[in-house]
Amino acid sequence: MSDISIYFTPLEKKNVEFSDDQLGSKIEAFTTDFPELKPDGIALIYIPEYRGDINHDYQEQPCDYFRDYFYSLNSNLDWKFNLYDLGNIFPGKELKDTYFAVEQVVFQLVKKRIIPIFIGGSQDLTFAMYKGYSKLEQTINTCTVDYKLDLGEVEKEVHSDGYLSHILMQRPCYLFNHANIGLQIPYAGSIEFELFEKLYFDACRLGEFNADFKKAEPHLRNSDLLSIDFNSIKASETLSERSQPNGFYAEQMCQISKYAGISDKLSSLGIFNHFSDTKTNLADHLLAEIIWYFMDGYSQRKADFPVGSKSQYTRHIVAMDEFEEEVIFYKSNKSDRWWMEVPYPPQEGMKYERHHLIPCDYEDYEKAMNNDLPDLWWKTYQKLGN
Repeated sequence: MSDISIYFTPLEKKNVEFSDDQLGSKIEAFTTDFPELKPDGIALIYIPEYRGDINHDYQEQPCDYFRDYFYSLNSNLDWKFNLYDLGNIFPGKELKDTYFAVEQVVFQLVKKRIIPIFIGGSQDLTFAMYKGYSKLEQTINTCTVDYKLDLGEVEKEVHSDGYLSHILMQRPCYLFNHANIGLQIPYAGSIEFELFEKLYFDACRLGEFNADFKKAEPHLRNSDLLSIDFNSIKASETLSERSQPNGFYAEQMCQISKYAGISDKLSSLGIFNHFSDTKTNLADHLLAEIIWYFMDGYSQRKADFPVGSKSQYTRHIVAMDEFEEEVIFYKSNKSDRWWMEVPYPPQEGMKYERHHLIPCDYEDYEKAMNNDLPDLWWKTYQKLGN
């Protein structure tokens, strides 16, 4: 493993004592010596890089008050994984230098099965996270929790509201699918939304989520990289002037975070556009809880993604009228979660092995039984080149 410690600044050592059941006593933090990273675990990383946010001229000093709240939270007895706080990645001389540091850190940690959690900074850092996977030469799925789509224009520089188009233009392109959770249509341009649809990307609008929060779970289960825009949380929940009147409630964002942690596939997380509020510290307190729920979900992973032997799954075959393909479903005997199998051209070999089994829910199975082809199946069928 390459030495990634060169990208980090250590934390200031504080004279604070924690009880045995508090996270502060269990985290291996970078204060003097960089931790020896062992496979399987989670690494917390703070990165106050906001130069990619074209909407504001931020001159803020780094502010990681969320750590005080996070360290004081109680850990769960079921947490048996390694937990690191690698300190801070401060902005480089140029924005591209920060991108490079994030790219290298993602590459090395994901390769070691350590999930990096990037905190702070503007959401264009999602682009740098993706580039870390391109070094792994791994086709991935991304997901954003955001009230906007953030496609942007290729002719413009990467920025917080326009980075997805730059991901798509990378060659070779390792992005297979992208999903958005929490979209608010007033913030989606018609041209942008039309392109999103043409790419067969997935969206779970805020209204759909509010009607049934479980709608988000298959998208999270299908993702390798998750990017959360902290501004997608309802303004009244954080008292932030940067958030919108409508958005997720605090408990909803914690539920999303836990679903993401449970996902066997997800291997990196970014929580961006977070700003400390020294008056109430409400945003920092909520951020600490969001991270906690992700880790709690991670501790409950079932390792039941149906690759290889499917002896631990119940197989359901649905024959549909006026459609030549059978729709095959798998239900896990471990977790009761559902997947759909989508055929792909045989000449593609193993290229799409991770992507032709699509997380879904029982409602998708019911739709197929009622002769209604699930949207997720059809979109994936198109992307696989059938």
